[in-house]
Amino acid sequence: MEKQPNNPLHGIKLEQIINELEAHYGWEYMGYTIKIRCFTDNPSVKSSLKFLRRTPWARTKVETMYLNMLKNKK
Repeated sequence: MEKQPNNPLHGIKLEQIINELEAHYGWEYMGYTIKIRCFTDNPSVKSSLKFLRRTPWARTKVETMYLNMLKNKK
């Protein structure tokens, strides 16, 4: 596998991103920050994965939230 030094998300699966965000922030905060139903109405990792894989704009927002979380942890 080639290294991608300019891509901080390289090698990180979407499921891992959702799990880490949920553990850090919780579904309520995630739904408040990113207004998507898979975070507000009966949230689950499975429903979030299904929606985010089909919706590029929402996935971009979740990835941005994840990168901000990592930056704030440092």
